[in-house]
Amino acid sequence: MKESTRRRKNANRAFQQLGGAGWIADRLYRVLADGKLAFDAMMVEMGKMFAEAIMDMERIEKAGADYHPLDSNIQKWASQPGSIYIGDQKVRLFHPRLRNRAENREIPIESYRKMKQPGQFSEELLEKILRGVSGQKYADTVIASARAFGVSASSVSRRVVEVTSARLEEFKNRGLKGFKPFAIFLDTIHRGGQAFIVALGIDLEGRKMPLGFWEGSSENSEICQHLLSDLEFRELLLSKRILWVTDGGSGILKALRERFGKKFIHQRCTIHKDRNIQRHLPKKYRDHAHRQFRTALEQNSYADARRMLLDLEKWLRGINESAADSLQEALEELLTLHRLRVPASLRKTLQSTNPIESMFSLVRHCERNVKRPRNSRMRQRWLAAILLHCEKSFRRVKGYGGIAQVASVIEEELGEDRPARKAA
Repeated sequence: MKESTRRRKNANRAFQQLGGAGWIADRLYRVLADGKLAFDAMMVEMGKMFAEAIMDMERIEKAGADYHPLDSNIQKWASQPGSIYIGDQKVRLFHPRLRNRAENREIPIESYRKMKQPGQFSEELLEKILRGVSGQKYADTVIASARAFGVSASSVSRRVVEVTSARLEEFKNRGLKGFKPFAIFLDTIHRGGQAFIVALGIDLEGRKMPLGFWEGSSENSEICQHLLSDLEFRELLLSKRILWVTDGGSGILKALRERFGKKFIHQRCTIHKDRNIQRHLPKKYRDHAHRQFRTALEQNSYADARRMLLDLEKWLRGINESAADSLQEALEELLTLHRLRVPASLRKTLQSTNPIESMFSLVRHCERNVKRPRNSRMRQRWLAAILLHCEKSFRRVKGYGGIAQVASVIEEELGEDRPARKAA
């Protein structure tokens, strides 16, 4: 007999001993009739029986088997109703008790204490809510079981506050010393009438990580400076070697210039600039301007891309001076990646703020059931929880193999800017 077959037969016998042959037959009928919902409900009931068995085994280990006590002072003290968490459900059961007669005190059952803790339940609850389950309707999503309880809207709310508060503390206090930044995206998301400047980093291995956020009434240089100071406080090494990617917001750029000087390495978001140019133009010219702009940026050579953008600027001058000025003021910042000879696959990731905008899209999706942000802490709790949730799904950026090459180019460029030492 195969080992897998032997295990199945042993499991079948164990289940029949646990619940009885009639119980197994009844549950089998329900699964065949109702499908997975009945199966899930059966698993909750089996989990309850298994939990009761574990607690009974612990009591035997501490007190001894029936009629064979290990210690005459340790007395089995009947059972009483209680509850534990099985997955994301609170389930009623009976838990055994022990008593020390000599000291006249109860001996705790450690397995019951641990299974009663709601921590893991809170984690699973948050995961469900981040995927779109409304906290007010959470009770409708649990498995139908007569023993399930404790999932009212108020209890769900309390658990969510607890776990998101823990997420906020984890996010705000985690050290960044081990993160070696290659590029940092800075952008702002507006939530509940407030502006949150968020930093998303890419390290030298191509891994993404939300680094931090700072809340303010609007996107301005002071708020951005606070964010940068917070990152440094948590030991992130900020230097001129980092490539900064922004949408061109004046507040963020002012803060970066104040900290790193006018020649910091900055890539302007090409998508935002494309939209800005098109908004200046009559509709009949927009498609042509868009094609010319994208074609120029698809060039691998800095010289070719710059020449084509200058041709576009010249063409724009004859249609709308403001559109031409908009292109001219950001021309060199649009070509930073070309100047650094960034490979095409990696350039596609770094030429826009799409990576951080994509993360913001997930923030809005996860928060769609949060109808009334009551205060600043609630907004921060949810943002931290969602950013950590996003981090779990991050993958290395495309073209990460070219990061080392670009880092070498940046080192060469910074070396040329250093003042020469005077001869002794």
